[in-house]
Amino acid sequence: METAKIECPHCGKYNRVPAAAAGTPRCGNCHQPLPWIVAAGDDDFAEVTESSVPVLVDLWATWCRPCLLVSPALEQLATERAGRLKLVKVDVDAAPRTAERFVVRAVPTLLVLDHGEVLARQAGAAPVPELRRWLDQNLSDRAEKDVSA
Repeated sequence: METAKIECPHCGKYNRVPAAAAGTPRCGNCHQPLPWIVAAGDDDFAEVTESSVPVLVDLWATWCRPCLLVSPALEQLATERAGRLKLVKVDVDAAPRTAERFVVRAVPTLLVLDHGEVLARQAGAAPVPELRRWLDQNLSDRAEKDVSA
């Protein structure tokens, strides 16, 4: 399992962020929450998606133009929600068992997971405002479920 090098959006320092950890990553310099953006494959997907915060999974492929276009939008959303969301990127060609598990028929396919449970699913690329609405709606549904439980 790899660690990612993430630039702090607050102070600009680079930090090593583990793919899996208890809690959420914080900058070693300014102590602000860091975007949690990691890659996963078949062998570490379950461990990487275990998280105290909801997980946005990007099932993508290197040859997919829409995947490459939506990637910066997803990273922007992960940065906006630092400390409250984890972005896990899965190359479906390198992780065929994970793609099969989630019955991926088109890329990109986006999933919102909470403790391994799929809360939402969307196929295809979309602009940042639409992705933000989709994500906010599904995360607010999660919060409402938590309150009513």
